[in-house]
Amino acid sequence: MDLIRYGNALELKGSGYVPLTAREALAQEMVRRMGGFRSEGLSREGSMALLFPRTIVDAEVLECLVAALLGGSHILLFGPSGTGKTSLAKELWNLFPKEVYAVSGCPVQDDPMSVMDPAYWKRVKCCPSCEARFGIPGKDFDPAEVDPRKVPVSVITLREGYGLARVQGSSEVFPDNLTGVYNLHRLEEVGDPTSPLVLEPGKLLQSNRGLLLVDEVGKLPLGTQNVLLQALQEGIVSPAKSRETFPAGFVAVTTSNLRDLDAINEPLNDRLSNIYVDYIKDHMKNRSILEVSREREYHEVFFPEIYLNAAVFVVESWRDLSVDIPELSEVGSNRTILDTVSRSVAYAKIDSERTVSLESFKKGIRDALYGRIRARGGDSFLRNEEIVREFLSGNLELSIERGFRLYWCTFFKRGLGSSLQRAEKLARSLAQGTVPKGGDGDLLLDFIRKMERWRGSVSDEEVFSSVVGIMNTMKDFGCKE
Repeated sequence: MDLIRYGNALELKGSGYVPLTAREALAQEMVRRMGGFRSEGLSREGSMALLFPRTIVDAEVLECLVAALLGGSHILLFGPSGTGKTSLAKELWNLFPKEVYAVSGCPVQDDPMSVMDPAYWKRVKCCPSCEARFGIPGKDFDPAEVDPRKVPVSVITLREGYGLARVQGSSEVFPDNLTGVYNLHRLEEVGDPTSPLVLEPGKLLQSNRGLLLVDEVGKLPLGTQNVLLQALQEGIVSPAKSRETFPAGFVAVTTSNLRDLDAINEPLNDRLSNIYVDYIKDHMKNRSILEVSREREYHEVFFPEIYLNAAVFVVESWRDLSVDIPELSEVGSNRTILDTVSRSVAYAKIDSERTVSLESFKKGIRDALYGRIRARGGDSFLRNEEIVREFLSGNLELSIERGFRLYWCTFFKRGLGSSLQRAEKLARSLAQGTVPKGGDGDLLLDFIRKMERWRGSVSDEEVFSSVVGIMNTMKDFGCKE
C-alpha cells in the first residue's frame, strides 16, 4: 500500500499515524499476510510456507522462525551447509514493508515521531543530526519542545544501504565496518560534527528500521561481534572517531554452520533465538527444491522426472551415510541437488541432445558431487574424490531404479488400479518399443504428460519417447510392495 505523503510531522501526527519499530513492523506484516492466506482457505502450515515461497525447509523450522520473529527476537539459523539458511534469511527481506515515513535528510532514516513525540522518543531516540537540526541550541534535546511544523517528512523506500545491510562473516570484517566512521576530512571542511555529511554509516546504521543479514556470524572477529552485541542489547551504535551515539533499531538474522558455532561469542548468542535448520527428511519436499530450477531454466532441453527424482535420491543416500569429513560437508547440500540439473543439461547441450540422456545425467551428478568437495591439498582431494566415486558406484544405479519405481508405482496405483495383469500387458508392449493406442496406453501417455508438466520446445512425442526409453531399461513393473 502506498503511503500518503505529508509535508511535515504535524500533518503526519494528525493523520493518526502510529510509529512501529522494525521488529513490530515485520511482525505486523507477517500476521497480515498469514491472515490473508488463511482467509483464502490455506492451512496454518501452508500459510507459513507462503511467507517463504522460494525456500524449502521443514514445517517445524518455519514454525519456530515465525514464532521467534513474532515474539520480537533476533535470529540465528544454524545447521549443515546447504540447508537453505541463507536463502531463508534473504527471504525475510521480502516481508518487510518497504515504504516508511522518515525525517527528510536524516542520515539513518529516523522516524519523525522519534523527533517530536516524547513517548516514542523514550523508546527510540533520534540521531544526533536530528537533535541538532530541531532542538533548541544550548539546551539538552527535548522532543516536547520541537516544532513539528519544522520537521520535514518524506516517504522513503527501504533498500540496500537504507534499511537493509548484509555482512559476510570473515576475519577481515572489523568493528568500523559495522559502526561506520566520522570522516575527519569532511568534518574539517564542514565544521559541524552534527552534520550528516561527516558520517559514513556502517552496516548497523545502514540497517536502521530494517533488516541486518549476517552470514557466517561465527567467522566475525570477537571485537566485531561485541559491536553487534551492543547494538542488539541497547539499540545504539557509536561510530568510530565520534562521541555521538546513533539509533540502530533493526531485525538481525544471522547464520552459522555447525563447525563455527563455538566461535560465536556466548553473550551474543544469548541475544539470538537459535533455530536449527537440518536437511529435509521428506523426499517430495527435497524434490520440490528442483522446481526453482525448472522455473528458470531449460526450455530447450527436456529433463525427465525419473532422473530428477534419482538426483534427489542420490543426495539423500549420501546424507544417510553421515560422512564426518569437513571437506565433504557440502556434498549433501541442497546446492548439489540443484547443480545436478544444470550440469546434466550442460552435458546434454554439449552432445546436442534435446532430452537429457542417461549418460548426460550420470556425468552431471558426478560433477555435482565432485564440485562440492572442498580441497585442502591434492592428496586429501584425491582421497575424498575416491570416497565419492565409490559412493556413486554403489548408489547411482540404485537411485535411478528408485526414481523409476516412484514414477511407475504412482501410475500403477492411480492409472492401473494396482492391477498386475494390466501392468504386465503394458510392460510387454513397452518392451517392444511401442505404447499401445487406446486403453492403458492412452492412460500412460496422459500420466506422463501430467507428471512432466513440460512447457519447452521439445515435442510431446519426444518427451514420451524419452520416458518410455528409460522405462525399457527397468525390469520389475509389478509394484507388489
